[in-house]
Amino acid sequence: MIRKIAKTAFFMTGILVLAGFGGCGSKEAQTMATPTPVIITATPTPKSKVSDTPMPVLTVTLTPAPAEAEEKEKVSVKTNEDYEEMFKQIKLSESIKPLMNNNPLMVQRFGADPYAIVYDGRVYIYMTGDKPRFDSDGKPVENDFSNIVDINVISSADLVNWTDHGSIHAASAYGAAYWARNSWAPAVAYKNIDGQDKFFLYFANNANGIVVLEADTPVGPFKDILNKPLITRKTPNCDTVTWLFDPAVLMDDDGQAYIYFGGGVPEGKAENPGTARVARLGSDMISLDGDPVTIENVPYLFEDSGINKINGKYFYSYCSNFSVTAESKKKYGFDQGQIIVMKSDDPMGPFELCGTVLKAPGTYFGRYGNNHHCLFEFKDKWYITYHARLLEKALGLDGQYRSTNIDELSIAEDGTPLLTRGTLEGAKAVAVLDPYAEVPAVTMSHSSGIDTAPYGKTEKKSGSGTMLVSDMHDGSFVGVSNVDFGDGGAKTITVKLRGSGNGAIKVALDLPGSGGIAYVPVTAPGEEIAEASIELLSAPEGVHRVFFVFAGEDYEVLSWQFKK
Repeated sequence: MIRKIAKTAFFMTGILVLAGFGGCGSKEAQTMATPTPVIITATPTPKSKVSDTPMPVLTVTLTPAPAEAEEKEKVSVKTNEDYEEMFKQIKLSESIKPLMNNNPLMVQRFGADPYAIVYDGRVYIYMTGDKPRFDSDGKPVENDFSNIVDINVISSADLVNWTDHGSIHAASAYGAAYWARNSWAPAVAYKNIDGQDKFFLYFANNANGIVVLEADTPVGPFKDILNKPLITRKTPNCDTVTWLFDPAVLMDDDGQAYIYFGGGVPEGKAENPGTARVARLGSDMISLDGDPVTIENVPYLFEDSGINKINGKYFYSYCSNFSVTAESKKKYGFDQGQIIVMKSDDPMGPFELCGTVLKAPGTYFGRYGNNHHCLFEFKDKWYITYHARLLEKALGLDGQYRSTNIDELSIAEDGTPLLTRGTLEGAKAVAVLDPYAEVPAVTMSHSSGIDTAPYGKTEKKSGSGTMLVSDMHDGSFVGVSNVDFGDGGAKTITVKLRGSGNGAIKVALDLPGSGGIAYVPVTAPGEEIAEASIELLSAPEGVHRVFFVFAGEDYEVLSWQFKK
């Protein structure tokens, strides 16, 4: 799993003797009636099969301390000074994403082919759930997309701090569409039907058709209402579409919705493949209102449908194929693997060429591959979300595994999207984070050495919904940015968590290695959610980054909240 790759190993030399504190909370330690000294031994793990770096798993062994050690040294982790000293001995996990960068959006999982919707003041990003593949010797191999059956979803109110909503189980035997083989390139739309907002998730079953799922919330659980594809090769005018995939959906101002899809290059037709399609969706959003029609004269189409309405014009966008000649580059003004925009006065075309909005990701980041995008407006600004190979590079992989970025997009006076560029810095925050509201622990701008896990039975079954920070080890951390404490400062923090392990959480400002403003003890809280409320050592004011640095294992964190 990616969490096993994304973590950074940590090595501790020597032996630390603590009273009543165990790194992994073994059953032996948990059943002791009174605090007993334990020896925590950190054992380096074997070399990773991915690279020369150690595998990111810390083996912690708990054994009762010898009687003489108990007599000679009785160290009790009860004071803030004790916790401070303990965290000084712990090496932080290496941050995959530098603190000055906001791209990629998440590092706990891969996410490709991003699609964005704005709902109730938040941006939701849905992504193809790329998963590393390995050969029989455990060596990573090229991504062939065959094992992708999940769709990852995250959301944000500020474009910097992203809440992880998990992985929607979309296809395969355990997915909502159990009959579908894969879930590629999602698109999402919502519509108020009979007084209730309904959310519709469209994705490609490999390259052979479009599936639609339905839910009552943006994060699910999603259900397969049709129990069959929405679009197949038997759908009129679809039998000659090379790749029947990559949907995009437009909800027009009059309530009529349209779906765009298709791609691929028939032999000898690189300049005008003729494989783009558009169809009206029925009022139920899970049927077609008429046959799909061909979007004519889309030069050098490859894949990746996109659609937006800006200033009364309809803008269709796509990724160009890899057969653009030097002569065609002069003729059309674009090159291979770029995101191209066309415009029309009608949602079903015809469309005329406008230009390029994003060059191939390798232009900006050095690793080339396919290009996939979505344009969206949020808080009066326009943005482009797209994938690149930043995360796989940081993890030492080289197999076309993608992660999602966002950058601001310029728009001309007539509404035409203009050429932008991919950056490591990414989008700037458009709001501050309120620390006095309860914040999901899986909300983060930066993290290292953690995973996330479904919280309840519904989430475990569907894959998405409320999530917990999990699988942490000594030195793991999550961080949020642009946290506004205001004047007067916070006085306490409450953390909700569960688990069988023991440890502690350091709450730090600005840098994960900073001294703690609070140390939250973790003492086997149990399987039900428990609250730990701690007085702060200092009262933070103004805007800061806040980091939660973990010690110990076998516990999970649901949320946190500061109070004045």
